[in-house]
Amino acid sequence: MVRDELLRLRARAQTEAATLAHDLESVFAASRDSNADDEHDPEGATIGFERAQLTALLAAARDRIAEVDAALARVDAGTYGVCERCAQPIAADRLAARPFARHCITCA
Repeated sequence: MVRDELLRLRARAQTEAATLAHDLESVFAASRDSNADDEHDPEGATIGFERAQLTALLAAARDRIAEVDAALARVDAGTYGVCERCAQPIAADRLAARPFARHCITCA
């Protein structure tokens, strides 16, 4: 059951990352194909902001994939749901809200 939820989260994060990577590549391609000067173009700040935002969102999606992969490894190792800091159980409510949690509420 936990593994299935983690795999669903991973699939969603992978889909999101793929979409964001495609969107970011489209922004880069549009910039390459344009001879606009970002520094003097009134839209340059908008394009720069969009690139920065997409880059940050893509990094967050990739981080989420890594977190889920680490949680799956803990499931395989039999340590899922155990705080990595104090070795106490992580509350079920916390795991329900954040299935890839590494720490209990106290240690977080």
